[in-house]
Formats: sequence, C-alpha cells, structure tokens
Amino acid sequence: MERQKLYKHLSNPKTAIHLTTDTWTSSCQKINYMVVTAHFITEDFVMHKRVVNFREVDTHKAEDMVRELLICINEWGMKNVMTMTVDNAKTNDAAINIIVKELPGIYENGKHFHIRCMAHIINLVVKMGLKHEVYHVKNLQDAVKHIRASPQRIKTFKQAMKDAAVESQRFLCGETPTRWNSTFELLRSAYDVKDAFLEYSHQDPMFQKTVGRVPSHSDFEMIKKMMEFLEKFKKKTEKVSCSTKPIFHTYTREILDIEQHLRKHETNPDFMFMVPDMKDKYDKYWGDYDTISDYVFFATLLDPQCKSKFMKVVFTQMLKAKNKDKKMSADEIESKARAKVIDIKCKLDKFFKTYLERSNMTSSSQQETPEEVVNFDDENEFFGSYMTSGSFPSTSSESQLQRYLNEDPIGFDKGYDILTWWKNNAVRFPIVARMARDILGMQISTIASESTFSNGRRVITDYRTNLSVVIVEALICTQDWLRKSSLPIYDYDEVHDVLADDELAIDIVDAIHNLKLTGKRSGN
Repeated sequence: MERQKLYKHLSNPKTAIHLTTDTWTSSCQKINYMVVTAHFITEDFVMHKRVVNFREVDTHKAEDMVRELLICINEWGMKNVMTMTVDNAKTNDAAINIIVKELPGIYENGKHFHIRCMAHIINLVVKMGLKHEVYHVKNLQDAVKHIRASPQRIKTFKQAMKDAAVESQRFLCGETPTRWNSTFELLRSAYDVKDAFLEYSHQDPMFQKTVGRVPSHSDFEMIKKMMEFLEKFKKKTEKVSCSTKPIFHTYTREILDIEQHLRKHETNPDFMFMVPDMKDKYDKYWGDYDTISDYVFFATLLDPQCKSKFMKVVFTQMLKAKNKDKKMSADEIESKARAKVIDIKCKLDKFFKTYLERSNMTSSSQQETPEEVVNFDDENEFFGSYMTSGSFPSTSSESQLQRYLNEDPIGFDKGYDILTWWKNNAVRFPIVARMARDILGMQISTIASESTFSNGRRVITDYRTNLSVVIVEALICTQDWLRKSSLPIYDYDEVHDVLADDELAIDIVDAIHNLKLTGKRSGN
C-alpha cells in the first residue's frame, strides 16, 4: 500500500524528483549494494525523502551503476528526474555522463544534472590540511593511542581523571583515518580532560617511554587553536547533512563562508602551512562560478532573503578571491559581477518560460492559472487594438518572475521557513512558486543515502547473512516508508472523497458517539 501511494507521486510528471545514490559493500555477505533515495516537495510545500532502491550491484563500475539506476527510474515511473547528487568518485562522473543521455527533457541537456556532494568536498578540503603533520597534534594522537590500547590503561586513565578532579564526562575518542571529523573529536575529548594526562604519566611508567613526552600546556594551547579552526568545517558538514528540509538555497552563502574562513587564516603563522593546499582543493570545486551548477544560483535568486542583491555580492566575492595576481581593478570586478547577475537572471527567465509553456492555462486549479492573463471583448476592435498595441502596460505571464525579483528582499529572520513563504505567496507568483518548489528540493549532500547504509548494517548482521537481497530491500525500504520521521504523503483527492462521503461521515459520528458512551460506562 505504501509503495502504491509513493508510486502515484513519483510517476506524476509534475513531481520534480531529485535523486541521491551511493554504494556500499556488506562485510557480512560480501555483496555490493546500491541505494537510491528520492527527494521531492509536494504541492502543499512539504519536503519528503524516501528510499526507493536498495539492491545488489555487480561492481562499482559506471556501466553497472547506470543499469541499476535506469531500472529504478523505470520501475517507479519517474518522468521528471531533475538532478542527481553523488560524491566525487570518478565512476560517478562517468555514470552521470551516461545517464543524462537516457533522460530526455533535462535542462541544458544535463549540463547541470550532476550535483556534487558538499560534505564530501569539505572532507577533501580538510584532509588536505591535515596531511601536514602538526607536532603538537601528533604528540597528543600518540598519547591517546597508547592509553586506548588496553583496558587496564583506560581504567588507569579514568582514575587519573578522578585524581586530577576533571569534571568533564567525556572520555578519549579514537581516530578513524578516513574520517577527518574523528580527528576533531579526538582533539576535543583530549582537551576537555587535559589535566589528567600529567597525573596519568605518574601512574603509568611506560607512558613517557612509549610516547616520548607528556602532552604539555603548550600542546593544548595549539590544540585549542586547531579545534577553533576545524570547528567551522564541522558545523558546515553537519548543516549540509540535513535532508529533511530544504537547504539548497544556502549553497552559495555556505561555500563563501568557508572561503572567507580560509582567507582569514592564510596569514596566521599557526596555519599558513596548511591553508594553501586547502585553498587549492577549494578552488578546484568552488573557485570558479562557471564550474558551479546554474541551479545553485537559481536557488539563491529564489530565496526571498537574497535575490539579485545578494547574488551580486556572491559573484563579487568569487571574483575577488580569484583575482590573486591583482590583474583586475575594483571597477572591472564590479562590472563583471553585474554582468554575471544579468546572465543568471536571463537563464532563470529562460527556465521560467519552460514552466510557462508546460503550465495548463485552462487548468481548473486556480493556483496554477497565471493571474496576469487579461480577457477582453474580442468584438470591440478599438479596445482590442489598444490592448495589443503595446501602449498598455505589459501584463504577460513573463512578468511574473520579474515582479518577484523586483520586490525588495525580505528581512532576515532566524525562524524563517522558505517553503512556508512560497506556500503563502503561491497565489501571487503561481508559476514561480512551482519552479521554486522544484529547485529547492535539490540535495547538496549524499548523507541521505549514506545514512541508509547504517540501517543496512543493523539489518544485515552475522546472524542474518542468508537474507536474500530482495528481502533486504523490502526491510530497509518499508522501514523507511513507515517510520515516524517520514512525513505522510497525503492524497488530497482521496481526502476530498472521504469528506464528501455523507454515509462515511455518519459512520464516523456514530463511532465517536459510541466511544463516548463506552468511556462514560467505564468511568473514563
């Protein structure tokens, strides 16, 4: 039943679908799985995320991935797949290049179909910095590794924490080589219990011989600076990992905040050896606005808090960051930024016209009927010639987008919900609202797919290695569809039918009346 309900929405040509996908190998079964999650915003401006595929894939090669993706798209009857978000593996790039050829009607022939995972790029940027060995950090890493090597040492360190009157409830975190944030957690947990290290060295005679020296005050001063530097990237990773609400419109402001953070520390003696490599990796993906998807800039324009005014600031900042050799003057940067804003607005207008063409002007839905259409008496030739001569101010549907962009941006509010704003203003800008609904559902990370693998590890255990891939998919998908965190997808036609059914309404009233009588008899 849940599958049929979901199929009805995914197969609707009006539903813009954004896919995220990733692959994972089960350590228990030694089987390669590929997950596909679908993200979309319904007509009531509610965002949904559903796992639609969790199947075996022969290899991680592009051809095998494309085959499974196309099977998934066809089985669900998806007719309007707008984007796909993947990490930066080369096989994913190859897979995207193949799949766009199989999906007709994509914006600019799929040039902007591929959305790169922001969380993965942040991970690459930070790892470029951490590849440089920091003396103070290395000393602390060795100390933590020594303590966590045996249960007896852990017990001794916990006693040292008590003896040193450490109030923190944290304990030393381990480190995972492939996850930079584990390094951050190690530094933070060690800093919170820094007073216990000296006490521990008195109780473990092998500690100083193995590590070399006890982490000192100077070490923890540097650790504190390193934590403050990495804190920005940790918060950004957590923010872009959200898949339950739209955050695509924040893309430009987030990447420019990272650029500003790197620029702020590039002259800092403590980090100047790290930042250049991090900046190079940043520039590879975000340094040139021509390499960023048009959808990113469309989403910024469709954010009522930003619009063209903020868009100009974005391009100005990107050009300033790119102008390292000072070849461009301030006036040239200003002129180029202004020209780029005009270019993006023209592209958005062209994209808007595709929605205008697809919209059904005779639709019974008042919300989708452009309010600018003016009907006049065709028999009055004089008045008709006046309306079509150009003397009368233009009220064509094309001006709907321009009217929205010409309005002043709304004030900043921390409690602001972009979907609520568009829902409330859909009557004024019906077609623009529909376009915004489709664009704002795009994903900037693959966390939604990766988190499904965590659930996969709980389903496929050492005691369930004989589960077939069909049953695994059924368990994982059905659990995702039914869990409480998933918002129900209401079918408004069915709800209307229920409300219009007089006999059913009488049955409901009678049932409520009987429940009240039963409650009174039982004393409740």
